[in-house]
Amino acid sequence: MFHVANEILHNEQDAEDAVHQAFLNVAENMKKIGEPKCPKTKGYVVTIVENKAIDLYRRHKRHQMLELNDTVQGIQVIYEGENTLTACILKLPARYREAILLRYVQGYSVKEMASILGLSFAAASKLDQRAKARLKDLYEKEGKL
Repeated sequence: MFHVANEILHNEQDAEDAVHQAFLNVAENMKKIGEPKCPKTKGYVVTIVENKAIDLYRRHKRHQMLELNDTVQGIQVIYEGENTLTACILKLPARYREAILLRYVQGYSVKEMASILGLSFAAASKLDQRAKARLKDLYEKEGKL
């Protein structure tokens, strides 16, 4: 699925987003899938991925997209406490830190977070996923896991 999306979009992050959206679409239409390992199912899944990738490509063509700069740290916060997780959250780039704080500190759902940040549900879900992965990497580098 990733290979098909990447062939259309030529961008790994966009291809990941297209695959994610395709998985959501497949999950919503599980009743249409009979045998998981048959050519008909493979064709169905590939068609969905192609359509999601083309939709994303068209959306990018209509709207000028700016590259997400993950290195922007936002406001620098100094933390001198003993809590490693808090220190790692504060080291995250601003966008990921916002997602973690909204989702897990403030208790907002992904749908509410999407509304607050002005994102689609799929983009907010992917942002949440990437923020958690980055936080996990930082926490592991601190040697606590």
